[in-house]
Amino acid sequence: MRDGPVKLVVFDVDGTLVDSQHLIVAAQGMAFAEHGIEAPARAVALSVVGLSLPQAFRRLVGEDGPVEGLSESYKRAFNTLRLDPAYEEPLFPGMADLIERLRARDDLRLGVATGKSRRGVDRLIESHGWGDVFATIQTADDAPSKPDPAMLHQAMAEVGALPETTVMIGDTTYDMDMAVSAGAAAIGVAWGYHPPGALLGAGAVTVVETASALADMFSGNFRESGAGTSIGDLASD
Repeated sequence: MRDGPVKLVVFDVDGTLVDSQHLIVAAQGMAFAEHGIEAPARAVALSVVGLSLPQAFRRLVGEDGPVEGLSESYKRAFNTLRLDPAYEEPLFPGMADLIERLRARDDLRLGVATGKSRRGVDRLIESHGWGDVFATIQTADDAPSKPDPAMLHQAMAEVGALPETTVMIGDTTYDMDMAVSAGAAAIGVAWGYHPPGALLGAGAVTVVETASALADMFSGNFRESGAGTSIGDLASD
């Protein structure tokens, strides 16, 4: 790392790096069926992606619903379905190249903050050969659910980054709310599970349409500011 504050770029996983929507919806459907409850519509099912499982199911069935049982049923269904090629979890277009470009930079540290379990993140990292990519990994097993800022606080502490030199990239309002609460800059991606307008309303400094547009921001081409941070100044060489 060069002299100066550590610059940390933190990625959400589902809906940002990985297109896991078919697997998530199918696993939810199986979990609800196991409990004799009608599954939510697809849009509703995807609206809770990014939250920890208990938090997500509380949103879907309320505090008095079988939250713990649904969470356990979902885990079993997810682990079964992920072995089926029909439920592949591909990276979104351009994200593999972006990660490779950023990992080569000596002025940035990369991290993950996700509602997935540690085991799920480990599988993702192994499958893409990312074992040496992320300097900090925060999961649902390590901290309170988004939008609580604990994941980002822990990530910054682990690498020695400051809020004003940290960027959170995600597809949901939970990611944006978490970043704002932690004092970091928030960047939304338009290919995920919450609409761009909601991301901007939750504090995103911008919402990018493609991975190449996101890459441009980290080439120093973006000069908007938010959360007290200039993204271009933060990420440029």
